[in-house]
Amino acid sequence: MQHEAIHIEGITESKSKYRKLVQAGIVKWISDFQKGNIEINSVDDLKKLIELDIEL
Repeated sequence: MQHEAIHIEGITESKSKYRKLVQAGIVKWISDFQKGNIEINSVDDLKKLIELDIEL
């Protein structure tokens, strides 16, 4: 039981770290979009980031 709890805690910590990375990616994407560095035809990248964030 204790081993399983430690395993679940590790998974939770990893998800938290991945979520922070995804959220940083979203912030960067929005910033680049606002600066005109990203054209509207690459909205799929943002969609993928948002989907990852939701899954985590």
